[in-house]
Amino acid sequence: MSRLGAAITWLGHSAFQIQSEPDGPGILIDPWLDNPKAPPNARQLADRARMVLLTHGHSDHLGNTVDLVRRTGAKVLSSFEIIMELEADGVSGSQLIGFNKGGAATVDGVTVTLTQAFHSSSLSSADGRPRSLGDPCGLMIQLTNGTVIYNTGDTCVFGDMALLAELYQPSILMLPIGDFYTMGPRQAAKACELVDPKWIIPQHYGTFPALTGTPAALRQHLPPEMRDRIIAPAPGETVR
Repeated sequence: MSRLGAAITWLGHSAFQIQSEPDGPGILIDPWLDNPKAPPNARQLADRARMVLLTHGHSDHLGNTVDLVRRTGAKVLSSFEIIMELEADGVSGSQLIGFNKGGAATVDGVTVTLTQAFHSSSLSSADGRPRSLGDPCGLMIQLTNGTVIYNTGDTCVFGDMALLAELYQPSILMLPIGDFYTMGPRQAAKACELVDPKWIIPQHYGTFPALTGTPAALRQHLPPEMRDRIIAPAPGETVR
């Protein structure tokens, strides 16, 4: 675990289970546990989480949040509008922490800051029309052992990623590479250059045919000195 400063398990798509060392709380990001790439034990792993972090309101990121946190009592940290949606869906207000970009919240020694992301955030109404759930966000996560993870959420590349890296100095960058709905390998490679992390973990790829980006393509677009920083676990695999 000392190599990364955390044990990180990919649950397919953009869902991750994170355990900081040595005894930090379990963290779950964007728990769509029914995604086509989810490992058979995704729900079992998700049940260990004491907090759930949500980047935005699309169904492939909100996923199984409501059922999960009702069952486990985990805290949910996200934007104010998403938290209001979860409370309307029957999640206890005592489990919910809603804040906004630039703000930080700390639970069990883990500090989460919401950052900029360029995407959309909505759910479909009964008539099929989308209704807004506020702005999408990225996550800057400082674990109990001091390790900082930057999960960009669904976004395109933007120059202020370098500013965020200067402020928070993340050692782990988690970012989408699938293309079509988010940035693809070419933009993701530029994002890696802007942030300059020690480790790069791709997400939001391979779930659907439209998501054509791959870790191999990302590697090709990176400068040679950064190519060995990519860690691409298989669904259900834990990297340390």
